[in-house]
Amino acid sequence: MDEFVANELAYLNGVNEKPLAKSQDVVLYGFGRIGRLMARLLVERTSTGEVMRLRAIVVRPGPRGDLQKRASLFTTDSVHGAFQGTLRVDEENQSLIANGNVIKVIYANAPDEIDYTEYGIDDALIIDNTGKWRDREGLSLHLKSKGVAKVILTAPGKGDLKNIVYGINDDQIGVDDVIITAASCTTNAIAPVLKVVNDKYGIEKGHIESVHAYTNDQNLTDNYHKGSRRGRSAALNMVLTETGAAKAVVKVIPELAGKLTGNAVRVPIPNVSIAIINLTLKSDTTKDEINEFLRDIALHSKLQNQISYTQSPDAVSSDFVGTREACIVDSNATIVNGNHCVLYLWYDNEFGYCCQVARMVYKMAGISYKQYPVEESA
Repeated sequence: MDEFVANELAYLNGVNEKPLAKSQDVVLYGFGRIGRLMARLLVERTSTGEVMRLRAIVVRPGPRGDLQKRASLFTTDSVHGAFQGTLRVDEENQSLIANGNVIKVIYANAPDEIDYTEYGIDDALIIDNTGKWRDREGLSLHLKSKGVAKVILTAPGKGDLKNIVYGINDDQIGVDDVIITAASCTTNAIAPVLKVVNDKYGIEKGHIESVHAYTNDQNLTDNYHKGSRRGRSAALNMVLTETGAAKAVVKVIPELAGKLTGNAVRVPIPNVSIAIINLTLKSDTTKDEINEFLRDIALHSKLQNQISYTQSPDAVSSDFVGTREACIVDSNATIVNGNHCVLYLWYDNEFGYCCQVARMVYKMAGISYKQYPVEESA
């Protein structure tokens, strides 16, 4: 056994080089559901801060006690539980100190009115999780602030922006790309499975129905909303609404252009959604065959972080809170009839999505660790 381990890890033995010469500064622009979970993930991997550090959080000016409120929301979460660490509030320096890491809280009304260098932040990677600016013109406002180098949007981008699903088309991120979007949670959930199924069987056409947890964009009780149906109570109704995931996935997998439709139903749960993918394939298969194919992908391919697999006969949505994969194939629910198949994919639309964004952050920063096992091609 010792000889086997030594041979397997020989390429890692003695490697002690840093992935980056200079630690990457990261700033969260916005501190809502996605922002707070991204903060947890970034703090979790900060260690000594020699590679990457969350340096600041930017929020709109708030009333007295704002810092304490935001700290409380960060440490206790009704869905994801308590923050696994320590947090102190430094009112004098307007900072949060998470596991010893000082995170400056900057109050601003617009992306282009901040001088990050005043806080010792330079060449920062901004994670915009507000969703307010989704095109190149709007997101470029960040680049007008001193100390900013690159921007990642945690929402589908508009116009000519690259929509990236990590593991599928992140190879399109070039050294010259300064604005990248991480697409949506649903796009991240469905794109990996659609990619491998299309490569294996070919997809003639399909429909994606997302049964999605309600979000902060909906009303708690019936009230005016600019969107159709979303004004009705999220806690009391199933709300039929649109999703751009079917169209967005084409930006990630161009060969599926014109083949997919999509819709969504918002349901009265706070987190974890399921995508129902109804496909007509170019070749016949069976339930056992396609399940075994997806199981093998989940266990042995480079998409292990994007596709997971469950055989649990009693699986329900709450089982998947906190899962780090982009999606989980529910193998018991798979339906196949010749070249027609229906796949059910669970996904934590908050934390699982944030894990995908975090992987993109490291990629965009140029951080690559040697690891075991060596990644194989899909």
